[in-house]
Amino acid sequence: MICPNDITSLKTDINEMIGQKIMIKGSLGRCRTFEKEATIEKTYPNIFVIKYEEENRNVTYSYTDILTRTVEVDVFDGNGYSPLLPPVTETKKQRNLA
Repeated sequence: MICPNDITSLKTDINEMIGQKIMIKGSLGRCRTFEKEATIEKTYPNIFVIKYEEENRNVTYSYTDILTRTVEVDVFDGNGYSPLLPPVTETKKQRNLA
């Protein structure tokens, strides 16, 4: 389950990374995947904009795309890429003892 706090935390993390290089990976369907270098351009309340290095075009993704692992984002830290891990909120399962 995605909590509003998870989205807020992820928005803050991505907002701090504006201008940084990233590697974005995802699925195109039917066993096809993509992996491209990009730069985080802008953030908005529900989406963020990245610019692909090779294609010189902008693409938008929602924060829930990362939380649901529709796309994976690796951030360049100067030496290599490290994964941007979505926050994990632990919730207790309630048992019905009727």
